[in-house]
Amino acid sequence: MMPSLNMAASCARPLGFLSGYARNSVAMAAAMAVSHRLRDLLTWRLTAPTHLGLNLCFRPMGSSAQNEASKAAPSEAPDHNYESLRVTAAQRHVLHVQLNRPEKRNAMNKAFWREMVECFNKIAQDADCRAVVISGAGKMFTAGIDLMDMASDLLQPEGDDAARISWNLRGLIARYQETFTVIEKCPKPVIAAIHGGCIGGGVDLITACDIRYCAQDAFFQVKEVDVGLAADVGTLQRLPRIIGNQSLVNELAFTARKMMADEALGSGLVSRMFPDKEAMLDAAFTLAAEISTKSPVAVQGTKVNLLYSRDHSVADGLNYMASWNMGMLQTQDIVKSVQATMEKKELKSVTFSKL
Repeated sequence: MMPSLNMAASCARPLGFLSGYARNSVAMAAAMAVSHRLRDLLTWRLTAPTHLGLNLCFRPMGSSAQNEASKAAPSEAPDHNYESLRVTAAQRHVLHVQLNRPEKRNAMNKAFWREMVECFNKIAQDADCRAVVISGAGKMFTAGIDLMDMASDLLQPEGDDAARISWNLRGLIARYQETFTVIEKCPKPVIAAIHGGCIGGGVDLITACDIRYCAQDAFFQVKEVDVGLAADVGTLQRLPRIIGNQSLVNELAFTARKMMADEALGSGLVSRMFPDKEAMLDAAFTLAAEISTKSPVAVQGTKVNLLYSRDHSVADGLNYMASWNMGMLQTQDIVKSVQATMEKKELKSVTFSKL
């Protein structure tokens, strides 16, 4: 039978009428009783019949488990060969995706819009990857859309009449939207590391990421009104939810003014600001490494449910969470984490299976 935790009555009696020595003795006895009952509860939980299908046999963790979070020298990631991107294995379980057209200020050409979808679809299926850092090569994060390269698609759409032109343009815009939505759909946490300019499509990109860091020289521009169009691939939908200030969003979107790094930090667009690109990237990789030591079942399930809850009511989110965890609570990762805690080991020493 599961031990009872109904200890309120025995722990809540006043102790004021006792002498100091007696009071301390009673308090110590109560604390010991709580400790023993919690220990009994945990023992029952970990040794009860495995109706959840868990194998609860504990074994000491070997030193090999400690190597799970160890860093490896950056190397080109296999199966990631692109024209506009460079993907490297920054360290164990962490991929680094770079916008890689520095000579063009990482402007987003036709190849970029296609390759981002291919890249993050592969990352989503990569069982060895647990976190991603995305940054820009060269002097800035990105100058936004490459108008010279994209002009033919945008200004000369196919179609024999207005209806067919509109139909084709709608399909084109939807494909461009998927370029950044694919980041949200990827269950692996994605950290944007921004330095220099983050202009136009760059804001669409980073608002689809889970965490944003920036360097002190960073600035952000919702630039689309300056080229005669409304931002149409994510900024107007995601930015208001991120910073929670509709007036500020409207100001940025209507004027295309620059938001400097300190304002981005104060508004909540980024969570941390660093003196330079190097310090920012070091912090981003440190964060990615920390995330990669956690249970991938827990981390990826957390991302999926955070995004679901953002777009649904609290009641719907709780219902979805209950349905999600009725399966995910059966993971061995819980047992391994509790074992590490009981053995007073750091959680980063736990070896979690790939997901």
